[in-house]
This record gives sequence, C-alpha cells and structure tokens, in this order.
Amino acid sequence: MNTTLTVDGMSCEHCVKAVEGSVGELAGVESVKVSLQQGKVEVRFQPEKVTLEKIKETIDDQGYDVKD
Repeated sequence: MNTTLTVDGMSCEHCVKAVEGSVGELAGVESVKVSLQQGKVEVRFQPEKVTLEKIKETIDDQGYDVKD
C-alpha cells in the first residue's frame, strides 16, 4: 500500500534522515521518501504488518506534525 502524508516542521537534511530512518525501521515498511520542498512523506508499506497510525505516531515521535 502507498500513502503520502503531509508533515509540518521538516526543514533540513537532518529532518529527512530522522523521518526516513525511524519510519524505515518499522517492520512492514518497504520504502520511505521525504520531500522537504513539498512537506510530504511517501511511504510504501504492508498494512498487515504495520498500521498507518503507527507510521504517523513514529513521525510525530521525531518531533514533526503529521496533518490529516
């Protein structure tokens, strides 16, 4: 499953690494791509292994604000 999340607060390469690293470590996440310019995070994941809520929570835990 693919989803694109709008995320506020990402402004630099450290932000990209923090989000891609933390989300990428979740079991069931196949790929993570951050676009700083658009404030978007594209995630491909297996919904039977990880929930969208868990992905959002992981981004939030890094200090960024996921918009619904």
